[in-house]
Formats: sequence, structure tokens, C-alpha cells
Amino acid sequence: MSSTTMARELVTQLAAHGVRDVVIAPGSRSAPLAYALADAEAAGWLRAHVRVDERTAGFFALGLARAWALRGEPRVVAIVTTSGTAVANLHPAVLEASHAGVPLLVISADRPHEWHRTGASQTTIQTGIFADAPRAVAELPARANPAAARGHVARLVAAALGTLTLDPGPAHLNASFAEPLVPDGQWTPGDLPAPVHVVAPAAPTPTPLPAGRRTLAIAGDGAGPDAARLARDAGWPLLAEPSSGVRAEGAIVHYLRHLAAGLGDDVERVVVFGHPTLSRPVSRLLTRREVEIVVVSPTARWTDVGGAASLVTGAAAVEAPTPSDEAWLQRWRDADAAVFLDPSPMQRAALALWDADGWLVLGSSNSVRAFDTIVPGHERAARVVANRGLAGIDGLISTGHGLATGLGEPVRVVLGDLSFAHDVGGLARGETEPEVDLQVVVLNDHGGGIFGTLEHGAAEPTTFRRFFTTPQVLDVVAAAQGTGATASRTTPEGLAELLAPPVRGRSVIDVDLA
Repeated sequence: MSSTTMARELVTQLAAHGVRDVVIAPGSRSAPLAYALADAEAAGWLRAHVRVDERTAGFFALGLARAWALRGEPRVVAIVTTSGTAVANLHPAVLEASHAGVPLLVISADRPHEWHRTGASQTTIQTGIFADAPRAVAELPARANPAAARGHVARLVAAALGTLTLDPGPAHLNASFAEPLVPDGQWTPGDLPAPVHVVAPAAPTPTPLPAGRRTLAIAGDGAGPDAARLARDAGWPLLAEPSSGVRAEGAIVHYLRHLAAGLGDDVERVVVFGHPTLSRPVSRLLTRREVEIVVVSPTARWTDVGGAASLVTGAAAVEAPTPSDEAWLQRWRDADAAVFLDPSPMQRAALALWDADGWLVLGSSNSVRAFDTIVPGHERAARVVANRGLAGIDGLISTGHGLATGLGEPVRVVLGDLSFAHDVGGLARGETEPEVDLQVVVLNDHGGGIFGTLEHGAAEPTTFRRFFTTPQVLDVVAAAQGTGATASRTTPEGLAELLAPPVRGRSVIDVDLA
């Protein structure tokens, strides 16, 4: 069967099984899919997004998938690449998707199997290239029966969504295409066929937790509203990271200070939601053997770094709070109200951004920690996103670009200067691709300032500067303008003025923290 027929059947099944966004980078071996996607987009089946390189394409797709989830309609976003190193360049985004539980489907075009290990150009072993990160992997050889596409796509979409496993994440289909790679005519898609219906298991029954124990609710990245709901119903202090979605009114803001001051010594139970990753004091708390650790996770993966959890449940409920619960909560509230801070330049910038409109994508390292230590509980917490699966500094601009495209709303990405250098290409826009409202705010501390807060800050200054902070000879404004974005430079004191106008198009603000 021809490569054109197989590509059209694959695209048909993607659309039939709910895929509405496909990100593609240019290539010859993937050409059958490119032609099919162009025709499917013209028919209104899906949206194609063309990115110039695979590394940014992967994170762009991650942002699109996050947009679907934030709208309450989780969907798989597909990524199409050509063969060879193109596939390997997706690995960082696939790893982030794996650890963050984001549903992506990589479709890598390949040379015919008989070309493997022959020295054929752009030919390597692509099946298994992502190791154990994908939830499922499948192959379609060249000249396979196109009917096989239906079953493979159904399985891979279900695996990526975690429909049966409760373990969402990336999946990988390696599809070989033989010449000819060019169709002999245009395809006019008709009605979509019926998909394979995969039925999800029933929602878990909440596990009752007794009241009356001195309990902390800890909401890590992606915790969601259940954390705030349970803490409110139970009368527990809520320690919520900025990207938990629940750092709202009533959350304890200065919890790191309180833990360091010993208020956490009286904790009898911790109930964990999401993926807490930001602080060592919280990590140490979650390894204490004398504390009961309860993990609430609606998926099959949960956070228990120290192996201290005694209970893992898909949902939890609590009895009515007792006077001891209320007194415990008031101790944390009183401690929070007594804190007075003299904000650092980065914290002042974080406060200005927290008060600005629109979605926020928070970068890793010092950027997100500045927010964690200073910003108050606020309804805008529900509009914060971060790549905390592996907490890397790569792909952040591309993630924001994809999020803005998927939501159709303004997005601000807040990151450090090294993170900007990592992904400045993610700010670029193809001449044929739509413009987005994306603003990148660079909290420029001239290198990796995070290391100064770790034990490495005690290293010999010359060694520390060269091997850890690694300041770069990079003009952020000039680099941004080179991608077609507008750009300006300011200080933390001048940032609020630049944030006031609505975000229109692509822009960069370089905030000098020196």
C-alpha cells in the first residue's frame, strides 16, 4: 500500500480519535503526513502548526496540550517529525510530558526497515529512542495494511490520555514510509469514521480521613481545586506552590519561614496533592517517619520521594473540623500575618507580574521561587502554569507560545536570562503561521543565581562564576528583536508600567536585576 494511503489513514484516525492539533516540523520522509495534514486542515478536521525545529516543536505541543487541559477538555496533541536526529530533538519535551502527565503523541516518520543498520542517510533505530518515557510505543512498517492505523491510534491516544491506566503522558508511533513520498492528487476528506470507544473506569470513592489531627495540606504543581476544597472543609493550613492552581485567598504564603522557624515540628499529618518540587524544607517534611503522609492522586503516579507515605488514594474527604483543627489553622494564620519582608529586586518584579492580567508561565530556578516566597493568595493563581515535571530551564518560551496559541489569550512567560538563552528560538514565528499575544519577561540576574542559594555558593568565586552561574554575553533585547518581537529594557521599579498595556503580538521585557 502506498505511503500516501497510509498517511491519509493515520491523519483520519487521529482526527476521529479527538486529536485537534498537530505540530509538524519540515522534512522529506514525513512528507506524506504533511500533505495529508494540509488537506485535513483545509477540511476543518484539525489545526496544523508548523515549527522550524523539532526541539521547539515539542515544547510548543506541550503548551497546546496544557491549553486543552486548562479548558477542562484534555486532548492529545500530536507531533510529526521526519527521521534521524529530528526525532531525538523531541526528547526533552517528551521527558517533561512524561513526568508532568501531559498527553502527547509523537509520530516519527522513518525509512523502510530494510535500510536500518546499512548506513542509509538519516536512518537510525527510532523505536525505543525515548526509553521508558512513553506510555505506549507502536510501529507501522512501510507497505503495512492501512487498517492497522485505526487500532494503533486508538491504543496510543488512550495510553496518552491515561483513559484505562490513569497514567497520562506521551506515546510514540514510528511509521515507515517508502517512495514515492508525493501524492498523485489532492485529497478531499469527507466524514470522519467512528472511533474506537475506550471506556474509562469509574471515579474513585473518597477515602475518609479523621479530623482532629494537626494536618497540613501541601499543594504542589498541578494540584488543582481538590486541594483547596479539602483544606477548606477540614480547616487545615494550605501550603500552595504558585503553579498549584490554588494559591488563592486563605493559602499560607510564608510557609518556608514557618517551617524553618519550627512551626512544622508539631505536624502530625501531611496530605499531599500534585507534585511539590520547590523547596527542601517541604521535601524534608515529607520524609519524616513520625508524620503520617497521605498522598491524594487521581492518576496512577504520585509523589512520595522519601517512601514515607502510609496511604495513597484517588480522592479524600474529611469529617467536620474539630476545635483542635481550628486552633491549628489559626496558629499558621497568625504566623503568616506577623511576617514582614523587604522584597529583593526579583521579588518586587514577581509582585508586579502577579498583579498583571493574563496567564503566567513561570520558569524554573529562581523565577518560580521568587513567586513562591512573596506573592499573596489571589484568584489569579488559577491562571498559572509551570513545567515542573522535570523543572528544566529549556523550552519555556515554546511552551508559552503553544499555550497562547491553544488558549487564544495573552500569555506572559517569566524566566531567567539563561532560560531565555536556551529557548530564544521559541520566540520566532514562521511567516505563514498566525501571530500570538505572547510577552516574555526576563528576570535578568546575569547568570544562574539559583546556585548561590545552594551549597555551591560557597565555592571559590572564580570557579563559581565560570562553572555555575555561567553569565553569557547576550543582548536580550537584540536577540528578541532578531526574531521579529518588540523588546525593551527596564528595572523592577519600572516593570509595572510596561505590564499595564494589553499584550499584543510578541514582545520581550528585559528586567535588569543587577
